[in-house]
Amino acid sequence: MSQSVKLVVLIATLPGRGREQEEAYARLAPLVRAEDGCLRYDLHAVAGDPDRFVLIEEWTSKEALAAHDATPHMIEADAAGPAFRAGPAQVLELSAAPLA
Repeated sequence: MSQSVKLVVLIATLPGRGREQEEAYARLAPLVRAEDGCLRYDLHAVAGDPDRFVLIEEWTSKEALAAHDATPHMIEADAAGPAFRAGPAQVLELSAAPLA
């Protein structure tokens, strides 16, 4: 059985453009959450900084994540992002920390 894939995505928008990130997420989230294999897709604002966000994702498998990346709505979202983002999102894949 494959382990789920957990991602933390760090997003910075251009100054004053954080609302556009929130609006894009509001349109995208229902589509993403309806995808096969999506366990979690949650955007959080960074306290005190209206132009920085953290997206937390969890997928049932690497295959489900790959299928997600190839959906028309994600391709469209990726193409639209540069209009309001300060640069590419930083994607961090998490792994379980070893027990001490």
